[in-house]
Amino acid sequence: MRRVIAYIDGYNLYYGLREKKWKWAYWLDLHALVSNLLKPKQLLITTKYFTTIVKYPLDRHRRQTVYLEALQTLESIEVFFGHFLSQTVVCQKCGASHLTHHEKMTDVNIAVEMMTDAFQNRMDVILLLSEDSDLVG
Repeated sequence: MRRVIAYIDGYNLYYGLREKKWKWAYWLDLHALVSNLLKPKQLLITTKYFTTIVKYPLDRHRRQTVYLEALQTLESIEVFFGHFLSQTVVCQKCGASHLTHHEKMTDVNIAVEMMTDAFQNRMDVILLLSEDSDLVG
């Protein structure tokens, strides 16, 4: 059997589902999803889920917190957190400014976990679920 570890860019997954208006899929059974992607003679060792905590608006924060608490009850899923970086953006035409937030560390956390797991010989196959072009080799 070939050992598989799945790495899920959760922030990217959520916004992909949201963009497609697949609200029904927000509570995906990630273990079942990954298990269905395995080929014969592959064994899922664990699934690593990477995300960043949304602080605002509060209703989104509460929904995400409930989802993450549910994920963390599953033995087959490990959760890793990045953070947001705040940045003031100034309009070049009118000079107005507003605060924006950028998700940080998810890509780095995924890459570090992959390298660590490979170095420690924990898997034979990496299964990466993301649409983030930053993770393309």
